[in-house]
Amino acid sequence: MYLITGGKIITEEAILEGFDLLIAGNRIEKVVKQGEFNPDETIQVIDAEGGYISPGFIDLHSDYIEHMAAPRPTSLMDFHLSVRETEKELITHGITTMYHSLSLFKDTEYAYKPIRETENVKQLIDIIDKTHHSKHLVRHRFHARLEIDNVEEIANLKTFIAEKKVHLLSFMDHTPGQGQYRNLEIYRATVKGYSNKSDEEIAQILERHQQKEKLTIDGIRELAQFAREHQITIASHDDDSLEKLELVQSFGAVISEFPITLEIALKAKENGMFTIAGAPNVLLGGSHSGNLSAPEAIRAGSIDILCSDYYPAALLHAVFEMNRKHDMDLVEMFKLVTLNPAKAIKLDHELGSIREGKTADLLIIEKIEPNFPVITAVFVDGRLIQKTNYR
Repeated sequence: MYLITGGKIITEEAILEGFDLLIAGNRIEKVVKQGEFNPDETIQVIDAEGGYISPGFIDLHSDYIEHMAAPRPTSLMDFHLSVRETEKELITHGITTMYHSLSLFKDTEYAYKPIRETENVKQLIDIIDKTHHSKHLVRHRFHARLEIDNVEEIANLKTFIAEKKVHLLSFMDHTPGQGQYRNLEIYRATVKGYSNKSDEEIAQILERHQQKEKLTIDGIRELAQFAREHQITIASHDDDSLEKLELVQSFGAVISEFPITLEIALKAKENGMFTIAGAPNVLLGGSHSGNLSAPEAIRAGSIDILCSDYYPAALLHAVFEMNRKHDMDLVEMFKLVTLNPAKAIKLDHELGSIREGKTADLLIIEKIEPNFPVITAVFVDGRLIQKTNYR
């Protein structure tokens, strides 16, 4: 048992000061006024030293594992080592539940990544699953990102789903001219950023992408139905029109990842979908692709969830930056990385907020400089898995 004292507890409604939090087993036992509960020698007292006591962060979309497994385009590290080292990093950023977002790409033509080859993705999926069922630090989940031209991979994906190795499924279409790359000039600049290709070569890539075979609407609907039958949440990716929103909702998508414009984000919310933006977008002050500005969208009330996307450190800093720079309520900003993602994947009965009876995934967050928050303690399932002491 643990008693956390001397901190500011972030609940669903407010920030409580002058209260203690008791952990018993893997649960939040009670929240009481400071000094009301007298601990005995069986209870370890943790002094939060004036820091914030927050729920653990839930990251629904991050391909950081790809970077850890392949830190250079042609350098593949041992995958088991990569997953183990990744989770050690994640806890330092407060991420206690990670949906590793592995891409099931057919090809990108201009930015070849061997980590995205079918056999490598299969190995990583298996290792993520095995890690979660052996000694581990964080709650490992698999977010399958299916590029809809990868028709040959559907059978394998169904096998992963049937084996309970998939926990979130998103459909992606990175064809230039729509979605993330609706602006072809940005697409051309992206290609040139990855490779030294001529304008003529880029034109050939554009033509090939726009003529390639894709999964049909009926095929997407059938696969989505199969996933829903296995209690898997469905997400769409880079929604760029009202028509696409209606389409993705027709096959059961409840999450809109990275809506392209503020209008689409607002409409997705109006339609009852959860909306996701990248936390790096907050730190950068806007989208690296020239699309939706996350700070603007959050201020407009059109974003429910922040994900780390490719930079795990961004979650913590984005929460405090939205409060400090944009005067957004801190309790509501914490919900973007805790309660709201838990609701989107229907885990809010267990995770995402500090409430008696819920699973004790908790963080202590201190500021070592006026505007620099750090994680100094991490609890997962009621166990203290990390304590960091700045000197």
